[in-house]
Amino acid sequence: MSIGIIGAGISGLTLAYELQQQGVDYHLWEASEKAGGYIGSTWETGPDGQRYLCELGPNSLLGDADLLLWLDQLGLTPELTFSKPVSKARYIFRDGHYRQLPSGPPSLLFGSFFSWKTKLAIFRERTNKTQSPGNETLGQFFRRRFSSEIVDYALAPFVAGIYAGDPENLLVSETFPMLLRYEKEYGSVLRGFIKNQSTAGRRQSFSFRNGMQALPDALAARLTNLSLNDPVSRISRTTDGWQVETKSGTQHVDQLVLAVSTDAAARLVLADYPAFGDALRHVEYPPMTAIHSVYKRADVQHPLNGFGGLNPTIEGRFAAGHIWSSSVFDGRCPDDEVLITTMVGGQSGERNARLADSVLTDSVQRELSASFGIAGKAPVFQKLTRWERAIPQYNAQILAVKQQVERVEKDDLFVCANWHNGVSLSDCIGKAKRLANQLSTKSLINKF
Repeated sequence: MSIGIIGAGISGLTLAYELQQQGVDYHLWEASEKAGGYIGSTWETGPDGQRYLCELGPNSLLGDADLLLWLDQLGLTPELTFSKPVSKARYIFRDGHYRQLPSGPPSLLFGSFFSWKTKLAIFRERTNKTQSPGNETLGQFFRRRFSSEIVDYALAPFVAGIYAGDPENLLVSETFPMLLRYEKEYGSVLRGFIKNQSTAGRRQSFSFRNGMQALPDALAARLTNLSLNDPVSRISRTTDGWQVETKSGTQHVDQLVLAVSTDAAARLVLADYPAFGDALRHVEYPPMTAIHSVYKRADVQHPLNGFGGLNPTIEGRFAAGHIWSSSVFDGRCPDDEVLITTMVGGQSGERNARLADSVLTDSVQRELSASFGIAGKAPVFQKLTRWERAIPQYNAQILAVKQQVERVEKDDLFVCANWHNGVSLSDCIGKAKRLANQLSTKSLINKF
């Protein structure tokens, strides 16, 4: 039994590693010269020789004890760096400045971030007997159970930060299905959280001393059947599996896994599964641009005492938000400087993400200066990185994709990618592990 995997992002790498650990024959093809997909970390040199660690993709990984054990098996424990306690604070732009989002019942009840009307709505949520009508968006769900203020000043910036999306378009069933389960089983989202708080594993936010790229590099270094710079040009269904044509040649596999973006997957499956290819082509990916800016600590009046500041769409800001990278992790820049990562774009800011480099950097500079008290001071270092297709949107179009995925699995064609069943790094790692177990079990059964 042989398994082919197309795409060496975190999903494909994890799947290949897990199959290798279980002794299953596999081959992993990657079109680019390096593994990791959207994960990318670079050390940049400033004008005076200073060194800055810039995350071009995901900034951190959220995981539990099981994930930490898995990383230890990869030899990455000495490289781990955990987020600083101060980063637990989250800030939202409101009323002309960044205000800390309530972090618990006391700050929610006695703080001034939310109105008394919203506080009362949160309290009454436990007696809200309404049920989801199906295909409900996140915005509709939270308005029905809480209030519009929660949507505008908590949900919307949160969703923009995770999905680069709009809560009025993303489906609650595809993004946070546990909310629907809590509503159905407990009659209340809050009651569901309380009931499950003790059973949920404690998760921590962490990265690595040289950035997130350390993870795909560690996985790739351990793989024995990884082909880099070897794009797949065609796949075709055979009577006993799949034929995979690449730059290096043609290979037959019994089962095939797609671990690539939807545009690449659509191109490959269109001939055998036109309906699948068409559904994949309709998945939306808004653009996102990251701008890394470094300032002297003495020139920044704001304490930057948190994870960062998110910008609700309703406030009309230029950027989606700013991560205070040097406040989250040590070692990102010299101690007398600060590193801020600004995200521009997403579904609500596509036009801004596509502006010219000079317009983008000037606009970000003005927003940073006004928000954090850096008036008249230019950054000592700045780097711009563009993602034309950033994060797949789990909106109504994704439902047709899910239906097709279930159908093609009958032909031993599987999906392990961030556009199916979860976009986060921890989601992708978990999915890859589960699929590896499923495929290895099937391989074992076929031997007998």
